[in-house]
Formats: sequence, C-alpha cells, structure tokens
Amino acid sequence: MTSAIIVAAGRGTRMGPQVDKLFLEVAGAPVIVHTWRRFDACPGVDELVLVVRAGMESAFEELAATHRFLRPYRLVPGGAERQDSVWNGLNAVAKDCDLVAIQDGARPCTPVDQIQRCLEAARSIGAAVAAQRATDTIKESDGGTAIARHLDRNRLWTVQTPQCFRLEVIRRALLAVREAGRQVTDDTAACELIGQRVELVESALPNPKVTMPADLPWVNLLLQS
Repeated sequence: MTSAIIVAAGRGTRMGPQVDKLFLEVAGAPVIVHTWRRFDACPGVDELVLVVRAGMESAFEELAATHRFLRPYRLVPGGAERQDSVWNGLNAVAKDCDLVAIQDGARPCTPVDQIQRCLEAARSIGAAVAAQRATDTIKESDGGTAIARHLDRNRLWTVQTPQCFRLEVIRRALLAVREAGRQVTDDTAACELIGQRVELVESALPNPKVTMPADLPWVNLLLQS
C-alpha cells in the first residue's frame, strides 16, 4: 500500500505576516487544493495523510467536502519543525503501508507522472526524489558577500518534492536524525546520515514551490496551461 504525506503545517513567513500561502487562490482554487488534486489523481497512491497546523482541521475538511476528493485521507497535527511534521505523518499511515511519498503542500504543479516515476524508483532502490539539473552558473560565497569558489553545475541538482521512500527506509533515517539531535531541511538529507542511496528522478516540467508573492503569477500560468 502506498501513502502520500502532504506537509501543510508551515506558516510560510516569507509570504508576509498574517498570510497563509496554502489558502491563497491561484487558477481558481487554493494552492493546497491543487497539490491535493495531483495526489488524489495519482493511480499509485492509495491514501493521503495531511499534516496540518492545530486549529486548521475544519478548514481542510471543508476543502475536502467542496472539492470531492476520491482517495481516503486523514489529518494529523504538525510538529515544531518540518522533520517533526513528517514524523507525525509517518506514524499516521495505514498499517499495511510499505511505500510513502512526501510532498510540500505549497508545491501545486507536480505532474502526476512525476509522482508515479518517483514512487517506482523508490520501490526499486529505497529512496527517490524529484529533481532538476542546475542551469545557472553556481558560485559558493564567502560570508555571503563575495565569491569563494566556482562550482561545476554539471554535478549539481535542485531537489524538490515528492520525495519517495520505502517506509522502513525513511523511518530508520528520520529516527537516526532524531537520535543524533540534528535538523534536516528535507528528507533525503536524513538518508545521507544512514548511507541510503537516493535516486534523482528528473522533472521534465516546472515544479515550483510557492514561497514568495512573486511566485504566484508563474504558478498561476503553469496551472492554467
């Protein structure tokens, strides 16, 4: 059985005070609805677990009723950090789950085919992530104000979500992170700690995350097209 965990518990402070970016309307629906739709439509996903902020449960239940999603879902509370929210989601998946996709709630353009390819790679290898090759010239800075060295962009990728795993792999990886008292910005970093190989699954289409107000017109265009 395959579960999708949509992490929707963050506050998105870069969008501005008092703004919940997941509920901003774009292309006729809130951002989180577009994300939810992609996984609801994916034939490889059996259930969804949405990790949400405490007090927001009724808002998500209203969205589910309005948009008539087909896959069974459950809501679980978020944690203090993203990795804690993911951990809560992992603890809420069905008992017979063996494969999991973890998705940012604010990444609404992920193609269904990309989700499916990441799941297939994770089932084979243990872990996989949607990613795109770096196209800009990349420099490492020294103190954030000057170039320290040039990096070979041919070896660099930007990683996105979904990040997909065999359930036992990501549980073991995040447990190692928790026991070491570390913080990770994404789930593949936890795999590095236990030496788990992560397959890069190249995104053929744009797969942006809504982070800043300037992202909305671009995301709107992608969703409408």
